[in-house]
Amino acid sequence: MENIITRRITLNDLEKLQEIGRKTFEETFSESNSEVNMCNYLEHSFSKEKLTAELQNKNSEFYFAILEDEVIGYLKINFGESQTELKDKNALEIQRIYVAKEFHGKSVGQILYDKAIEIAKQKASEYVWLGVWEDNPRAISFYKKNGFVAFDKHVFRLGDDEQTDIMMKMKLES
Repeated sequence: MENIITRRITLNDLEKLQEIGRKTFEETFSESNSEVNMCNYLEHSFSKEKLTAELQNKNSEFYFAILEDEVIGYLKINFGESQTELKDKNALEIQRIYVAKEFHGKSVGQILYDKAIEIAKQKASEYVWLGVWEDNPRAISFYKKNGFVAFDKHVFRLGDDEQTDIMMKMKLES
């Protein structure tokens, strides 16, 4: 889809980030999780306080995917100490790429992914890594297509449910 632009998210975009964050997480995971766990996760992970702290963190960046003034997806990347696990100064973590369901299959995820890789190269990262839920074959396939390989697993807690994320990484060409 042409005309999709990416733009860095600032504190002024907090409500739009809450909206797209909650919407896309719910669309992606509500069928596979209890309503209680989903509500608690959405309430906590997309609270104004949590998102404000994340937006103010110098080692994290968020970007919107925008089509005709409508936010249709977003990206969150971390480097240095802000990475959720590895905390390797030579790496960049893609923590989130989410796209509104009605735009799935329209290259929005690829545009956000390409933005993450562009930033990783600007920062001279040696590799990019991420965690993806083992029951999300669509996302796993997307990352494999982009050259990622599985290297480990970790537990992601959604309320009282422990889920397994496959950790994947891709070495960047220098």
